[in-house]
Amino acid sequence: MPREITPRRLERIRSVLRRRQKDLTLVMDNIWDPHNVSAVLRSCDAFGVLGVHLYYTTSSWPDLGKKSSASALKWVDRTQHTDARAMVEGLRSQGYQIVRTGFSETAREPCEYDLTRPTAIILSNEHHGTAPELVELVSDEIYIPMQGMIQSFNVSVAAALMLYEAYTQREAQGMYDLPSLTEQELREHEALWVER
Repeated sequence: MPREITPRRLERIRSVLRRRQKDLTLVMDNIWDPHNVSAVLRSCDAFGVLGVHLYYTTSSWPDLGKKSSASALKWVDRTQHTDARAMVEGLRSQGYQIVRTGFSETAREPCEYDLTRPTAIILSNEHHGTAPELVELVSDEIYIPMQGMIQSFNVSVAAALMLYEAYTQREAQGMYDLPSLTEQELREHEALWVER
């Protein structure tokens, strides 16, 4: 039996879906801490990211639990991968520029990338950095400059800062005003979301 939904709730779902960005995504590279994963998903929802990619080969996707995820898990699509090359080539074949977090001399700040283009940002594991197989496949690095003694932000904070830059660029171009989802995709997601 279909779940009953108020007109106000339905309009909220439709409004949010119309602003979802299907060509802006994150790749979560073996990020194991559930609090960090939950915070990343919350930022994805907040900045209109439709879905993320999960690359988990050395650790398991964490058990988030309803309380820690603050419901963000329900609103962000997830695609699982175990083959780095297939994932990267699949994204590139769809026109994505792919960057990974890093600190080499060639790493650039988020504002130096055109994030209005289809973009996938690889977020690295908190302790081991980017998986070596992903380093081999993705040379472009993105970093957030810091002025203190600590070298990097927590992964969830870094994700939020990079997504905010993407939001700023896309909003300035009016990309949130026109749905990136097709009418069929909007209907399909609406049908899923009303049941959540």
